Amino acid sequence: MVRLGRAALLTMTDRQSHRDRPTFACHTPRMKTPDLGKLEKAVGHEFRDRGLLELALTHSSYARETESQAAAKGETVTIGDNEQMEFLGDAVLGLVTSQELYQRFPKFQEGQLSKLRAYLVSEKHLFLTAKKLRIGKYLKLGRGEELSGGRDKTALQVDALEAVLAAMYLDAGLEKPRAFVLDKVIGAEVKKLARRKTDGPLPVTDYKSALQETAHASGFLQPSYVVVREQGPQHKKTFTVEVRVRRQDKSRPDYAAHADGTTKKKAEQAAAEVALKYLKSLTKTTRPAKRASVSAAQEQ
Repeated sequence: MVRLGRAALLTMTDRQSHRDRPTFACHTPRMKTPDLGKLEKAVGHEFRDRGLLELALTHSSYARETESQAAAKGETVTIGDNEQMEFLGDAVLGLVTSQELYQRFPKFQEGQLSKLRAYLVSEKHLFLTAKKLRIGKYLKLGRGEELSGGRDKTALQVDALEAVLAAMYLDAGLEKPRAFVLDKVIGAEVKKLARRKTDGPLPVTDYKSALQETAHASGFLQPSYVVVREQGPQHKKTFTVEVRVRRQDKSRPDYAAHADGTTKKKAEQAAAEVALKYLKSLTKTTRPAKRASVSAAQEQ
């Protein structure tokens, strides 16, 4: 059975109480931003409380910077940001996706449904929707985050997308964000999944876990990961990770793959993806040790 968090099941009374919380009451000073009407049209909802949408687009860097500037003048202000809305939006997204999968694939077991949900709500997948919405241009960012290219960062755009889902939910209930998620976020991919063969492989999002399972089944030891290089300034580092796969009776790896990423975790996942493809391509014929490399540095 798919279990859903309580945060995903708020009542109308709960939503009203959230509106009354200081964090959700948008104290953020007005500033020049792109026309939010275009974003409302893109998500299919005209907000009754535009402040919710503005808050969903306010990054913590902007809030903290504004508070610091006010403190320097001897003023005390509290500026809301989108971090709590991101939390709620994640629950809304999970609920809508889980219900759709439950109804679409009644014969799937919990593990299969969980893998599909992980794929559909993954950062990589959500970024495609955020990019189409051009959500980055609507963000309110602090000066430092702006200068470091924050508007183009995958994580910031995906976080804002989830926060916008929360804003829609708080403003109008579940049906508005549900319609948006089904139409713009997961709809097309769910249809593709429905057309797949019953015994076909499920999409993979956690390549490290998939690699470990495949390696074990193929007689290899648990893959090991090593950071072989770090480069770039502190705020924009690129990590190069090597994953090594070997059999128990060998001291040297049968296969090794390099990959780059903006975080160690992303580099590890990218390297694991390359190694996984290699292991799946193996035949019964013994192959010599190989090395491969891939760059995932374009991921923010």
